[in-house]
Amino acid sequence: MHYYSLNKKAPNSSFKNAVIKGLAPDKGLYFPESITPLPQSFWDNFDNLSYSEIAFEAIKQFVSSEIPEDILKTIVEETLSFDFPVVKLNDNISTLELFHGPTMAFKDVGARFMARCLGYFNQNNDREVTVLVATSGDTGGAVANGFLGVKGVNVVILYPSGKVSDIQEKQLTTLGKNIKALEVNGTFDDCQAMVKTAFLDEELTSKMQLTSANSINVARWLPQLFYFMFAYKQLHKQHDDIVFSVPSGNFGNICAGMMAQKLGLPIKHFVASNNMNNVVTRYLISQLYEPKPSIQTISNAMDVGAPSNFIRIQEIYKNQFEVLKENISSYSFTDEETKDAMLEIYNNYNYVADPHGAVGYLGCKSYLNDNPNAHCVFLETAHPTKFLDVVEDVVKQEQPLPRQIQSVMGKEKVSTIISDYENLKNFLLQ
Repeated sequence: MHYYSLNKKAPNSSFKNAVIKGLAPDKGLYFPESITPLPQSFWDNFDNLSYSEIAFEAIKQFVSSEIPEDILKTIVEETLSFDFPVVKLNDNISTLELFHGPTMAFKDVGARFMARCLGYFNQNNDREVTVLVATSGDTGGAVANGFLGVKGVNVVILYPSGKVSDIQEKQLTTLGKNIKALEVNGTFDDCQAMVKTAFLDEELTSKMQLTSANSINVARWLPQLFYFMFAYKQLHKQHDDIVFSVPSGNFGNICAGMMAQKLGLPIKHFVASNNMNNVVTRYLISQLYEPKPSIQTISNAMDVGAPSNFIRIQEIYKNQFEVLKENISSYSFTDEETKDAMLEIYNNYNYVADPHGAVGYLGCKSYLNDNPNAHCVFLETAHPTKFLDVVEDVVKQEQPLPRQIQSVMGKEKVSTIISDYENLKNFLLQ
């Protein structure tokens, strides 16, 4: 499998090179040269396959021969060492819980898969790789945990000061070892802009090997297609028209779901559920794509004003707006609407949702207004206790802390405050 740059001005790349480099030399995101639907025999036997077997068959064409099949199977099994349950709320709405991994966020899947791939590629390399990543919340913790102690890999995480939850901050600032946290005076967009600038700084890249673990990296992005398949396996015997409502920030998650659909997974439709950072919601109305500075909300992992992965979504649909619009709807919601939804879910179903899941729930309700026969699954992307202040204020009920959260609460935060790109560059060079 080869990958090409979506800017179309760089040579094609192997999977290994795409993982190690992150971005193409022309600043473009890498995209697979082909997407081959899985054979009918796979779908005929689908219900008899384990999650690891499903994931291996789904991902192997994108890795090709660059990782031997036995090693790739081990990577997949180690990545998927936790559960992905679907919880039914009513006849039309379920939630897919993606918070049962080590950092209690959906990004554990991609981070663990990428860490193991990069560890394999770097095992005989004397040159260290620096993973440089911007986070709006959960990416940082998942990447820190996934790469902790990986030989030959250093991790530098940029996060916006005061704009992630206390628990999210603890998860990325307390691990030590090969993990460093940079606290940025600014927004997530500022963090992401600094990371992209670093990749294009030849003075920097001539002295060190940089890669990204944001969803711009193919090894972080593609494995997210797994759990759409897992949810479908749990639901398809009871429901015909399955729709996924995905709380969307950088749009890597919903884009991975669309890749699962291209592999043959019979998903009827996608809903991109936005908070007030709603550039895609507005685009689907106006056909004008206008990124804007991000707005701080209670669903902070979605506070993205310029979603990187939307260009991949446009590529999947060959930049045909009408075809794209047939496959995706989008709605945006305020913080007050999000809180009301959290309370509604708790009162009606005795289920505690985090703010991101609540936005996904609202997306389900909006879609079902016009499509009452569908079954809509919203992604519960992070455990509610990662947003303890908001959740407890809404449901008026103290929430017990899972062991994954308890393990970081007493640890000391260690971070370096920076304000601009020069601060980042100096930190990396030192």
